[in-house]
Amino acid sequence: MLKIGLTGGIGSGKTIVARIFSLLGVPVYFADDASRQLYQTDAELKSQIKQHFGEDIYVNDQLDRSKLALLVFNNPEKLGLLNRLVHPRAIRDAEIWMSRQTAPYVIKEAALLFESGSAAGLDYIIGVQAPTHHRIKRVMERDGVTREGFFNRANHQIDENIKMRLCDFIIVNNDQELVIPQVLELHDRFLKMATQMPANHS
Repeated sequence: MLKIGLTGGIGSGKTIVARIFSLLGVPVYFADDASRQLYQTDAELKSQIKQHFGEDIYVNDQLDRSKLALLVFNNPEKLGLLNRLVHPRAIRDAEIWMSRQTAPYVIKEAALLFESGSAAGLDYIIGVQAPTHHRIKRVMERDGVTREGFFNRANHQIDENIKMRLCDFIIVNNDQELVIPQVLELHDRFLKMATQMPANHS
């Protein structure tokens, strides 16, 4: 089974691309969704987050994500601490999920694929590339943030140009080139690659 990573900068459209793969029957691991579950279901993680960020970070046993965001996004030390708590668990959760799949290939969609170290162990990585002005517009409309708010988030990720150079394949999402044909081309390619893999590949 091939293990494919899917990443891109905030507002690049990587989640939409992931959903297209999912519609094709490809199992997709959405890292953000999985992390939200871990915040609620991993008792040790909850305890550590309360210890470092305050008992009131959970309200009625639900993580106050807005409050946590305010605490970490302008504080590199606290953001680093949070990442050290969450990323190893998220990586392990993805590995367990992948081990249970039987499809020719699977996709792990994650914004911080390189930043978190979770690119290790993947066979190939797809990058979703979009012009900065498109990304700003999408995030402002989607999340109701300002232009400054966009850059505050984007600055916590690897530079987009560097990130794309680290990827094996690029899907261009610029509102001019059609995304679905690009996904279909990669889908066919991965299916063929999966059939040529050694039987002991895991």
